[in-house]
Amino acid sequence: MEDQQKMKKFTTAQLLNLCLGFFGLQFAWQMRIILSGPVTEGLGASPLLFGLIWLAGPVTGMVVQPIIGALSDSTETIFGRRRPYLLAGALLASVALWLFPQSGEIALNLSNLLKINLPSWTGLFIAAIMIWVIDACVNAAQGPYRALVPDNVPSEQHAIANSYLSFAIGLGSVIAAGTAPFLNWAFGYQMSIKAQFIMAALAFSLAMIWTCITTQERKVQPANVQISSQSENKGFKFIDNLKEFFKASPDVFKICAMQFFTWLGVMSLLIFFTQFAVHNVFGVPDTTTMNTPEKLQYAQATIDATNYSSVGFAIFNLICFLVSIPIGILSSHFGNKKVHITTLVVMALTFFGLAATTDKTEVLIFIAIAGIGWASILALPFAMLSEHIKSGSEGSIMGIFNIFIAGPQVLVCTLMAWFINKCTIDLGGGLINHHWEYSFLIGGVLLLIAALMAVSINEKSEKV
Repeated sequence: MEDQQKMKKFTTAQLLNLCLGFFGLQFAWQMRIILSGPVTEGLGASPLLFGLIWLAGPVTGMVVQPIIGALSDSTETIFGRRRPYLLAGALLASVALWLFPQSGEIALNLSNLLKINLPSWTGLFIAAIMIWVIDACVNAAQGPYRALVPDNVPSEQHAIANSYLSFAIGLGSVIAAGTAPFLNWAFGYQMSIKAQFIMAALAFSLAMIWTCITTQERKVQPANVQISSQSENKGFKFIDNLKEFFKASPDVFKICAMQFFTWLGVMSLLIFFTQFAVHNVFGVPDTTTMNTPEKLQYAQATIDATNYSSVGFAIFNLICFLVSIPIGILSSHFGNKKVHITTLVVMALTFFGLAATTDKTEVLIFIAIAGIGWASILALPFAMLSEHIKSGSEGSIMGIFNIFIAGPQVLVCTLMAWFINKCTIDLGGGLINHHWEYSFLIGGVLLLIAALMAVSINEKSEKV
């Protein structure tokens, strides 16, 4: 608390500068969200395989973020505690972003080089590896980055600082999603998937390099030093950090439960929206079992649907970008909890709307309104949790908290992907499709459960 009182308030310019690296991180992540489906489906991934490949995000999130977060708490280098992880994560992810859309070509070149016929799934296997590398590196950077806020920003500015990160996430996502459709609309130039991933790699690496150069980390005595002196084990203290995390306050568990159901719901949109656009809105049948000539019949419709999905995500994140700072201001007046509950309910209603229509205009309207909830999800739960973080343990706490973001994604990637894979539509002539809209129905219910759980959370600002 004494360290917090010594911190100087951040100016608007400083808050904007602090969030620039997160802009690059989200730029890369958004490209992975939008285009991983078309790339992997083109290599033969069914809805279930697509979901299993998506496991890379949550699994690496649950493993990498807690470990890297704890390590960054106790790292001492001339470059600081967090910056080595930010830079390494960005550079390695950028290499994988460049290679991912070329997975099929890499498999073909390997086959020619080795002069053997590799299995047909080799390209998909390489793509899956690249996805895992991208997600692991993004998670390696994200945990320490989130910890920069409680590290350097006074407690009374945590909500607004996290809202600025939400602002950066929204802006990065808008530009990432909107660039290709804009170029197509304005100049008639269709940006290739490869070019979009190269753009994402450059944005991630350059923005994070800027953050590492311009951010001065405040020196903090690690909170787990005292624990280490009382324990015979001088190694990794994840279990101790986990115990301390839940002992901090009964409300910590409530925040985690709310976060768990929130991310069950929101990932139902993020993972499946592009496939919903391709197969439900634009009516492209499942192409995973088609041969190349058959796939070519639907190539243009798939491109149009992918551009449409990018527009949807751009609008979704534009709204997030526009309302992120106002949400931070509103939460400072009315409390994080009240604002967050309201936005979760609004988002749930938009999910039900998405499930009920395939009209292109209505779908864009619903996903736009859902962006309000997304802005809140990216900021206010972290602001709630920040009230319970001890100085020096920020990286560990943010890493542990990420388990309740990543864990739900495992269920969405497996159970929901399996469910959609089973819910087929017979189009006749040997063609099938899937009920991708079911993910939105389930997601809306889960968001309402998260809102109900948030009601019982007691904020410190509310306590007498």
